[in-house]
Amino acid sequence: MSDQLPQDQLTGHEYDGIQEYDNPIPGWWSWMFVGAIIFSILYYMAYQLGTAGTTVAQEYDNAVTANLLLQFEEIGVLTPNEESILTYINDDQWLLFGEKTFEGNCVSCHGKGGVGLVGPNLTDEHYKNVKTLGEIATVIEEGAANGAMPAWKNRLHPNAVVMVSAYVASLRGQNLPGPRPVEGEVIPPWPDAPAPATP
Repeated sequence: MSDQLPQDQLTGHEYDGIQEYDNPIPGWWSWMFVGAIIFSILYYMAYQLGTAGTTVAQEYDNAVTANLLLQFEEIGVLTPNEESILTYINDDQWLLFGEKTFEGNCVSCHGKGGVGLVGPNLTDEHYKNVKTLGEIATVIEEGAANGAMPAWKNRLHPNAVVMVSAYVASLRGQNLPGPRPVEGEVIPPWPDAPAPATP
């Protein structure tokens, strides 16, 4: 029996007397390899270059926020004042809505978490344009510092003003480091929030 391989099983390449055997990769393996490369490119574009809100955690938070928007119908239209802010300052669900509103509209000036950028740090005990809790909503609605802080009255639902005010008020006392020096004066502490209603 001859050890010679049929010529159609050889590639015709020879290196130092060694002949290359023609044993191609199966087609299904090649297509899986190509598919994996295409998938990795699309995955990278979606999760690394895509817009915010594509992670599971972000999608969940966005879904919660959308659900809370539907609940606006249940709570009615709130008046942006101290009483309304106190009602929601310790409500985790509505604070999440306030946080999302803050992230969507306020971080460019006040930084993520309220540490301050163009605008002042919101996590310390010093305030420039606020003396009382209710004035947070007033500043958000009407603006301040000759327009440096824009007015949001015509861009945010009154309920959103209340929730973002409650979120901003909840940041007080965290004393997170930021790029700006301390600004404004120390003001009296916020009033105590009412106890939640018992069922």
